[in-house]
Amino acid sequence: MQYAKILGTGSYLPANRVSNEDLAKFVDTSDEWIYTRTGIKNRHIAADDEKTSDLAVQAAKAALADAGVEASEIDLIIVATATPDMQFPATATMVQHKLGVGGCPAFDVQAVCAGFMYAISTANAYIKSGMSKKALVIGAEVFSRIMDWNDRTTCVLFGDGAGAVVLGASDEPGIIHSKLQADGTYLDMLKVPAQMANGEIVGSPFLKMDGQAVFKFAVKTLAQAAEDVLYEAGMSADEVDWLVPHQANKRIIDSTAKHLGISMDRVVLTVQDHGNTSAASIPLAMDTAIKAGQIKRGQTLMLEGIGGGFAWGAVLVKY
Repeated sequence: MQYAKILGTGSYLPANRVSNEDLAKFVDTSDEWIYTRTGIKNRHIAADDEKTSDLAVQAAKAALADAGVEASEIDLIIVATATPDMQFPATATMVQHKLGVGGCPAFDVQAVCAGFMYAISTANAYIKSGMSKKALVIGAEVFSRIMDWNDRTTCVLFGDGAGAVVLGASDEPGIIHSKLQADGTYLDMLKVPAQMANGEIVGSPFLKMDGQAVFKFAVKTLAQAAEDVLYEAGMSADEVDWLVPHQANKRIIDSTAKHLGISMDRVVLTVQDHGNTSAASIPLAMDTAIKAGQIKRGQTLMLEGIGGGFAWGAVLVKY
């Protein structure tokens, strides 16, 4: 049996770091208001000439270097993003071109903040089936481009960034189990309704969110998703060394950890420095914790998160 193992990780944050105090200069808000409700202190904003593919390529190069893998060895590229460079082609093909490796399959996955779980689960299936030997999986976003900077309830929450992993075929399980779900009933709670039609943008091109509804739904759903993936894998929360949650809101993260009985010293927390980077959030957090020496080889991780759709999931990983 062939399994998928994480060979290396990498991440990239744009140089422009924007603090809550910086935001308060042009948004009707304050550091205290943002921090007490979300746990966010800073976020990074992409430069005007930086596209999602640029962020993705930087994270990919870091992950390839970490894995000791040449770009030419990659036989599958999946990019999870809700903010692609353009309507089409896929951002993954642009990443492929910028890495100088044509030929292998390259496509995008769109599940917003759950995108990385969907992408890594897809790559896992490719490797387990023998269709891929080395896969590059990237979460990359420039959510600053879809923010209404006059809406203080949303613009303070999000940031830009990218995270990447290189997965390789292995005789031992690396990706232990994944559980993905979605329910389109809840689409109105979080969306960017704009679409291109007849040369015009129809509908608002800004992110719209019912914050209270999202918070309640996320708390309930993530607790169940975590329980489900553990049950299906025949494992308990005690066997999880690190919870690597989607970094949207510290109160949601606290709630999930408490429900599982996982102490906060076993939870990777980067929301204070990155804000919500959507599909980039989990690989960014994982790479940050690995580079800081928190996550070590042989440890068991639970990745979990939820995003618009609504789509959600949890993945158990032996790093």
